[in-house]
Amino acid sequence: MATRRSNKRKQRDRGRFGALYKIFSLIIILVVVAAGCVVFFRVETITVDGEERYTAAEVTAASGVEQGDNLFLLDRLGIARRIMAELPYVENVNIRRAYPDGVIITVQECRAAAVIQGEDGDGWWLINTSGKILEQAASGDVAGTARIAGLTASFPAVGAALRAPEGGTYRLTVLLELMDALESQGMMEQVSSIDLSGTSSVLVDLNGWVTLEIGLTADFQEEMGTLKAILDSGDIQPNERGTIIKTQGDRYSFVPRES
Repeated sequence: MATRRSNKRKQRDRGRFGALYKIFSLIIILVVVAAGCVVFFRVETITVDGEERYTAAEVTAASGVEQGDNLFLLDRLGIARRIMAELPYVENVNIRRAYPDGVIITVQECRAAAVIQGEDGDGWWLINTSGKILEQAASGDVAGTARIAGLTASFPAVGAALRAPEGGTYRLTVLLELMDALESQGMMEQVSSIDLSGTSSVLVDLNGWVTLEIGLTADFQEEMGTLKAILDSGDIQPNERGTIIKTQGDRYSFVPRES
């Protein structure tokens, strides 16, 4: 009886040691594999896609990735942040490992959508539709961009988000939401000016052709969809000049400009 219990105890001990041995072996294998990855998977080639304004060399330099870096230890989020901070026109970055020794950096660049003056006459600054400051402009007249009136930029700095002076936060929100709606409808490139100085509405000028008068509290996405449909209908001729306003009953009226 005692012998049988002793045999069972030995079997249990062997089972425990066998399980520990398997776990220990697995740990050793994982350590060896990890060490092999660190030693063997090194960056040899860096490929850049999607660049237009910047060169592949500029994107690579901004990334901080160098030949010999370990593929597994690359901080992809950190790399993307460095590129966007160093190169303001880069809006999105995707970092992909291409085994066994490559890195592919895909960038998406944005364009300057508007130009805004700095607070207290502190120069003119180009921004994208998200309000990121891209660079300083020589003047407020920049081809292909909308000139902003009724709002200035507080402490502008390249690469930083647009900030409004004291009391201008609401108008900044209106500007960003409006530019997003215009961009969504493919209309932003037609805009020559955005005037936020009104107390109840914002004026959007489409290259001197038609001015859109939009309420500050409007649903800009819905409003711009409706206005685009009106403009696309052909009811307003290219030689006509005037303002589209919303009248009673959510109807729109075209008011010709006095010559």
